[in-house]
Amino acid sequence: MATNLELFADYHQIHVMDEESEGDFGDVWTDQTILDGLGVTDGALAIGTAVNVTVAVSVHVLAERPHDDRDNFDHVVEASLHLASGRLVVMGCTDYLPDAARFAMPADWIRVRASRRNLAAAVDADIDSYESPETAEQLRLQAWPALFSPPHIIKRWVRPEM
Repeated sequence: MATNLELFADYHQIHVMDEESEGDFGDVWTDQTILDGLGVTDGALAIGTAVNVTVAVSVHVLAERPHDDRDNFDHVVEASLHLASGRLVVMGCTDYLPDAARFAMPADWIRVRASRRNLAAAVDADIDSYESPETAEQLRLQAWPALFSPPHIIKRWVRPEM
């Protein structure tokens, strides 16, 4: 079952973290992580977005690894996250943490897959991208219990040259 959120992707990012994480993203963004659309730090992930406005986010808490449907998306990344508290937090990077959406999961390592689509249309519409479903960036987050493994870029989208 999915939970749908509308999150402001300020600074082109959405944060996914353990509720008890400090989530310090100060040094996470490099040329490579920006290209990957994924910043990994202790207890938290920053998911890059193509736009700096509201994005449609769906969160799926799963019992096991989902099937591979990368063909339905523009950009897909995965990373492990240590969920010490058993509560997964999903929020815009400037949102107020106490008000952020929370999801119960087993306290241990989890895997998070971030699948993004509609990126070219969102970039073309720029600040007006969330005005219409046809131009809104869509981010699907899937999380399931899994042993630690390194981050993986499953499918890469490259922003067109302006």
